[in-house]
Amino acid sequence: MEARLTLEDGRTFACRSFTGPGEACGEVVFNTSMTGYQEVLTDPSYSGQMVTMTYPLMGNYGVNDDDVESAKIQVAAFLVKEYQPFPSNFRSTRSLADYLAGQGVLGVEGLDTRALTRHIRNGGAMRAVISTTDLDPESLKRRANAIPRMVGMDLAREVSTARPYRWNGGKPEWLADDLQLDAGIWRHRGDRPSVVAIDFGLKYNIARCLERVGCEVVIVPAATDASAIMAMVPDGLFLSNGPGDPEPVVYGVRTVKELLGRLPIFGICLGNQILGLALGGRTYKLKFGHRGANQPVKNLVTGKVEITSQNHGFAVDMDSLGADAVEVTHINLNDNTVEGIRHRRLPAFSVQYHPEASPGPHDAAYLFDQFRDMMKTK
Repeated sequence: MEARLTLEDGRTFACRSFTGPGEACGEVVFNTSMTGYQEVLTDPSYSGQMVTMTYPLMGNYGVNDDDVESAKIQVAAFLVKEYQPFPSNFRSTRSLADYLAGQGVLGVEGLDTRALTRHIRNGGAMRAVISTTDLDPESLKRRANAIPRMVGMDLAREVSTARPYRWNGGKPEWLADDLQLDAGIWRHRGDRPSVVAIDFGLKYNIARCLERVGCEVVIVPAATDASAIMAMVPDGLFLSNGPGDPEPVVYGVRTVKELLGRLPIFGICLGNQILGLALGGRTYKLKFGHRGANQPVKNLVTGKVEITSQNHGFAVDMDSLGADAVEVTHINLNDNTVEGIRHRRLPAFSVQYHPEASPGPHDAAYLFDQFRDMMKTK
């Protein structure tokens, strides 16, 4: 089925739908991962975005019920060069097309993804509309320019869990709606550190990794305040990844400010930006962001280079951080942007990339052990 993608600057790409008729709009970004499309599709950090994959063939191993990073598909649309309609993998339960269509998400193929990626690299991430019914480039351009920009939008509240839940053996176990929880929520705490994870758009594999290193984990909504968290008597606080601009997430920044020095804190992705804001820094939007499973990051503490999984469009401004209180621990070797920070005196650190991978390498999995050890020695 014929479709057309038009960016806000008027650049138009012909393509065809492999999920039936439909329309989608949002910011167009690209991901350089070769595999892991199901994890990409279900990553809440992609809320409000249409994702194009630079690797040309997608769908060849199908989808399954295990490789999800949230309860639903989060991308606005999925744009690929070539769709493989006949998956071959022993874990596959259905095709990518059936998976997308089942949740009402448009998927298109036949798109010149190389040209689209180069255009975004030159011009930056752009708003766009894709449609199988409206094929008029001028109409699509007008509609693309009417889409709200992501700067200034609070998307974290939209993707966050509505209710707190315990992560139990690889799956959510729902708790009461009342956020004034107490230490009774911890099932097997004992010598196991207890972690409250604030869900700004949390990927399930983060909870799996915290559980793997021996932590008890309870996930709470993004707007949970400091008093409710302290009432739970946790050993540590985790700040999750999430979509969009961190500056409108003022409630999260306020909570972190109140808990600095009271609990060990570890943040990932949006959690890194929120910690940076809580420490007095600023954030800014990157031209086209970092999205893929092959981003080189240098650990300035050890001197080692880690190949990392990333998905973010904003970054912490290095010059805005007070060097007397905050140390930059990691930098991106492609553009020297901040990839990790830590407080020099308080037990708080964060990274911009995804040590839990899914998809991607496991070079940075040690950070979960580091957080566990920090809680045990607090």
